[in-house]
Amino acid sequence: MAEKFTVKQEDKLLNFLFITLNTWSKKKVKERLKSNTVAINGTNTTKFDAPLNIGDIVEVGVAQKKSSTPLNSLEIIYQDEELIAINKPAGLLSVGNKQENRQHALAILRQQLTRGRKSPDLIPVHRLDRETSGILLFATSRELRESTMGKWGNAEKIYLAIVHGTPKESKGTINQPLRLDEKEYKMHVGDHPKAKFALTHYEVLESKNGKSLLQVHIETGRQHQIRAHLNWLGHAVLGDERYGKGYKKGDKLGLHATKLTIYHPTKRKNITFEADAPKAFYTLLD
Repeated sequence: MAEKFTVKQEDKLLNFLFITLNTWSKKKVKERLKSNTVAINGTNTTKFDAPLNIGDIVEVGVAQKKSSTPLNSLEIIYQDEELIAINKPAGLLSVGNKQENRQHALAILRQQLTRGRKSPDLIPVHRLDRETSGILLFATSRELRESTMGKWGNAEKIYLAIVHGTPKESKGTINQPLRLDEKEYKMHVGDHPKAKFALTHYEVLESKNGKSLLQVHIETGRQHQIRAHLNWLGHAVLGDERYGKGYKKGDKLGLHATKLTIYHPTKRKNITFEADAPKAFYTLLD
């Protein structure tokens, strides 16, 4: 059963949990929060900095709702003996964690490609956030994964993003450094001794209903880079519960990995994967 706690003073969720669950390690508290088993007033959240008001009810150990129709196959957009690229749907983890070790892209793809008793070796080359859809790449060995990652700095990574409002410039570049705040599990934008260089280019493709569809090209691959940079620009990605405002767990995120060009480790040439966003993505503009 879930444990319930009443908030006595205004606070941020993670700090409240650290104080309330003071016999737990901070690592355990963060894992519970990231696993979506914490709720505020009956609504599950993974947001470390979720605001708490006096009288709010925080529950720890809330059972996760299981999907009534679990996925049993994924769309494969490219496959050879070295690399496999899929079109990951939104809402699916790239790889498993302690709480979800079956319903994630790696496990589903491995089961999908199993022939008889022989299960294929699959190593994720990179990862996408759970709510981000699009191209996800796997290698068939650790050596091939390392060879691919050795040229990753030259890879072309293009996304589609639906954001609030319309940027002043139809094309632009954001070169603000990024720093991960491990306490809030959130990227901070701007100069800091621990901040790392990050470069994001964007182009407005369409604007309507107070929203815009952007094509985004990232030259670096920092965690949450697009979401943090676009929010800094003043145009948060639609449905982004961590960087936007007024969103909650389960809202559709307007972010899709649409094109990836990499140097193939054995073919010794560039190869491009493409996957258009699903119809549900474009309806976010309406």
